[in-house]
Amino acid sequence: MKASDLMVQCLEEEGIEYIFGVPGEENADFMMSLEKSDSIQFVLTRHEQGAAFMAEIYGRLTGNPAGCLGTLGPGATNLITGVADSNMDRAPMLVLTGQGASTRLHKESHQVMDVVDMFKPVTKWATTVWHPENIPEIMRKAVRLARTEKPGAVLVELPEDIAKLPCDKTPLPVRKFRRPVPADKIMDMAFDKLKNAKRPLIIAGNGCIRRRASKQLRLLCEKTGIGVLSTFMAKGCVDMDAPYCLYTIGLGAKDIPACAIDAADLIITLGYDMVEYHPKLWNENQDKDVLHVDFLPAEIDEHYHPEVEVVGDLAHSLWMLNERIDAAGGLSFDLAQQQAVRRDMTEELTRHAEDTTEGSIRPQKVLYDVRQAMGDEDIVLSDVGAHKMWIARHYQCHEPNTCLIPNGFCSMGFALPGAIAASLIYPERKVLGICGDGGFLMNMQEMETARRLNCKMTIMVWEDGGYGLIGWKQTNEFGRHTDLAFGNPDWVKMAESFDWNGYRVDNAADLKATLDKALNEDGPSLLVLPIDYRENMELTRRLGELTCSI
Repeated sequence: MKASDLMVQCLEEEGIEYIFGVPGEENADFMMSLEKSDSIQFVLTRHEQGAAFMAEIYGRLTGNPAGCLGTLGPGATNLITGVADSNMDRAPMLVLTGQGASTRLHKESHQVMDVVDMFKPVTKWATTVWHPENIPEIMRKAVRLARTEKPGAVLVELPEDIAKLPCDKTPLPVRKFRRPVPADKIMDMAFDKLKNAKRPLIIAGNGCIRRRASKQLRLLCEKTGIGVLSTFMAKGCVDMDAPYCLYTIGLGAKDIPACAIDAADLIITLGYDMVEYHPKLWNENQDKDVLHVDFLPAEIDEHYHPEVEVVGDLAHSLWMLNERIDAAGGLSFDLAQQQAVRRDMTEELTRHAEDTTEGSIRPQKVLYDVRQAMGDEDIVLSDVGAHKMWIARHYQCHEPNTCLIPNGFCSMGFALPGAIAASLIYPERKVLGICGDGGFLMNMQEMETARRLNCKMTIMVWEDGGYGLIGWKQTNEFGRHTDLAFGNPDWVKMAESFDWNGYRVDNAADLKATLDKALNEDGPSLLVLPIDYRENMELTRRLGELTCSI
């Protein structure tokens, strides 16, 4: 067989199910080899960036990598935004690119650029296949690195002449390892900190949405009552209906959940990732006692310098802590402030539930109706824009990985291709992507992909005719904003032209019924509504006047 055949066999051995992408001349051999696979489905996309976002969502939802594929030069550069998003959002991904013949890479040559060096800052590892005999080792290493905590993206480049070379190697079998666990001594130190605290609080990061970690976290909270603040990407690590769920933290401005941080004498960070919510925002005076529990040691930062770090498998660490709590006969804490935070924030989530406004609809009302329409396991994906802040604050979850927000690299154009991938993985669930009119049009070409695949999914567009989040931030800082306005298409006609179901809702009272209809249609649906972003500055004003209940 030839080298490209061997690479496909290695991907099959690794259990790879999907490769999303746009092929080119330089990976033609690989595509011919891939076409013969019975277990890997290739999904042709309309842009390489869309392919990368699809692979990212597959990785976030399954914990296993999918592939995204592009050719050399512009194909590779088109991939890079989605690859960076996956890497910083801690989603496993394989990036597969073609390259010109190895005989011309040392000189100026058509479409040739140093793809490996370009991708090094946005991947865990990037390499070129120079010898077919190395493919089994390279692919085994690539998948292992992509999956290893913290997960991320890995690039493998295959030059066109290497792909054609004969090879008689076979794939390496998959052998997984158990993650290391913390020593009893450090766990005893962590437990001492916990039992001596009066008002401990948990900040849960995206490491907590692993199923085993979420299970152990919920057990810990049931035993102790300690409240949990979730970062944007940790939503659903505890059930929104649990009394210890204190909802979401992460806005730049101080919000109601931050009152629990003010009152805490011990902050326990679990699977916490400071790319989401920098500790300067919650430990500005560097006076918080922090207990770090994660797969990796803490990042060095003057506002995040814990005395005790529990490093190892997060689920096992929580299990060890739970064992010590049981042996001690339980622990008792003063959780009055946390209870007040939950009460006050719960009131916020229903503040505009009964709105009947016409002409534009408040974000709070939209998200209240969305939560009513979606089941516990259904999936909401947020694009990036002002709507992301509202989704983070107002859309709460029952289960992990049911609200997917890009909050590390924060790339616009994420939700539409992401919703396509989610619908392929879970065709039985409702899938709803929420976009601004700016972010949606950045990858709207994937509407054709969704129709071709007959994806059962809905995209909701919040229309304000401009880049609303930038306007919000500029106004907060300067009292005004620059020209951020743009025009929009006739959304319903555009949906019809792609053979989507198209809806527009202008009145708050009609939203829920129309949303239910869209979510239950066969095939893809587009639902557009005018959003009342006057609420952005109103929220800024109210948070600026915030006083904690206790």
